[in-house]
Parts: sequence; structure tokens; C-alpha cells
Amino acid sequence: MAVTKKFLKSKPEVQVTFEVSKEAAKEAVSVFLLGEFADWEPIELKPLKSGVFKANLKLPVDQQPQFQYRFRLVDAAGQEWFDNDWEAEAYCANPFGGENSVLCVSE
Repeated sequence: MAVTKKFLKSKPEVQVTFEVSKEAAKEAVSVFLLGEFADWEPIELKPLKSGVFKANLKLPVDQQPQFQYRFRLVDAAGQEWFDNDWEAEAYCANPFGGENSVLCVSE
């Protein structure tokens, strides 16, 4: 799993690419991104031929310094599981007894 950021000079935004590797996706046929930046509504990552799942988002840098997020993975049988970004900048406790990944959006 990986996140790359590109800060825009023309707007108070950062372009963020979220990527889930084939290894991390395991048997998933669908991967969704859940995060504060979307009020925890799922954003489906696009599956690539390589087995990687990817999504690009523009996030505001002037609303809050960081956002929490995690991934929901779904296999062909409809079973789902949640996973954090293995390379997140930080982790914080969530209300379900687990952790969420943290993405910093300030330069």
C-alpha cells in the first residue's frame, strides 16, 4: 500500500494517490477507500491489470492538518475485511477497538 502526495501551488489542495498493491489486496475483487475527507463514504479504487487498485483525490490543505482513513476489501464471495495503509504516516485509535491510518496534508 502506498500514498503519494503532490501539493498544488495554484490552489489550497494536495493531489493524493492511494494505491493498494496486489500483495495487500490478496483475494479482493473490490477495494474501497473510507476516510474523513469523504465523511467515511466509500470511494472505489480502480483495479488495474497489474492487480493494483488505485484512486486519485484532491484534498483541501486549509481545513485540517490531517485526515484518518482505511481500506475496505471485498472478495468474490462478498466477504469483506478492513486494512490500514501499511506505510501510513501515522496511526490513531478508532472507536471500534482498532486503528485508522493518518494522512498529513500540511507541507
